[in-house]
Amino acid sequence: MGWDTDVTVVGAGAAGLSLAVGIAEPFPAGRRAPRVAVVEAPPGPLRSSGRTWCYWESGVGPYDGLLAASWNRLRLYAPDGTVIDRPLGAMRYKMLRSDRFEAAMVERLGRWGVEVRQMAVESVGDAGGGAVVHGHDASGAPSVIRSGLVFDSRPPGRLPPARTALLQHFQGWFVRTARPVFDPGAAILMDFRLPQPPGGLAFGYVLPMSRYEALVEYTQFSRAALDRVGYDQALRHYCSVLGLGDFTVQEREQGAIPMSDGVYPRRGGRRVFFIGAAGGATRPSTGYTFAAIQRQSRHLAEAVRSGRSPARVPAVHGRRARAMDAVLLRALDTGRVDGGAFFAHLFSAVPADRVLRFLDGATSPLEDFRIGLRTPVLPMARSLLELPLLRRSVPA
Repeated sequence: MGWDTDVTVVGAGAAGLSLAVGIAEPFPAGRRAPRVAVVEAPPGPLRSSGRTWCYWESGVGPYDGLLAASWNRLRLYAPDGTVIDRPLGAMRYKMLRSDRFEAAMVERLGRWGVEVRQMAVESVGDAGGGAVVHGHDASGAPSVIRSGLVFDSRPPGRLPPARTALLQHFQGWFVRTARPVFDPGAAILMDFRLPQPPGGLAFGYVLPMSRYEALVEYTQFSRAALDRVGYDQALRHYCSVLGLGDFTVQEREQGAIPMSDGVYPRRGGRRVFFIGAAGGATRPSTGYTFAAIQRQSRHLAEAVRSGRSPARVPAVHGRRARAMDAVLLRALDTGRVDGGAFFAHLFSAVPADRVLRFLDGATSPLEDFRIGLRTPVLPMARSLLELPLLRRSVPA
């Protein structure tokens, strides 16, 4: 059976575009790279709004020319107001806006003859030794793409069964102040000088781009998101805690990231594979996704370009990391561990670069053990022992 293309990537966000660029990059020796088609939803409710991605990296990275800002120091505020200021050594904490990243990746794909098509995808499935994508184009006309492989980044219709299911939900304001109040040399990763929700965790987050401009964000780990009024009240309170004085809100962003110990399926068929958050790239205990997407995309692209099955590529977060996340989520959800005290103590007791590697799942078993000794051992042990007794259920 003839295919319209070798690979179809569904979704033109971080996961879809990163993978498409990795697969379509021309071979230096003149061999033909796989033919790639990328589809994204037409403008409307199916398309994601603008987002800010943050990640940490040593040295020069592939997207440094696109960054909105970066920092070599991180700052935390403990619940009692204690300041924890940590240098990152060779690492930098980096901020990337989705619109700039996506435009650059689409331009790169265009140079290689790959077009990003608008298509509202309705179904993806195996067919005749390959896979077929069904949907409608921007005019509403039916559209079909037959492909050897499909990588699907669309959010799943429902979350996988889990023992613990929380949301990391947030709203951020890009603000400009009348006075020079921000320190552009350090990002505030977590600020716990805020009222804490019952059975959850709340903190502020500040990414300064100049003395006058920053992304100021309010984040909660809890079971349900807030409404617009709730976020606005929380953000105004946090801006008063920061002492911003007069400011204007230039832009808003809002989102919710599932945080659960559910195991995301990696395949939707023999020739259909899930990528990005839909493929388990989000770290359940932190919500960080972008760096894991880059690792996942790199390994999948290498497999496709070398003729290996993507099924042989290991999960982006291994069993050890997922097990640690399950324990932490259970401890937070039950209230056995105070989240603000937990993270403040972790950053005060462990070098920041090691904590970041731990949060990214890049530490060794010995490093994980040593970090574990810095956590509340008895509450964490109790959460670990009870996990096998808990029933998994589909989050509401």
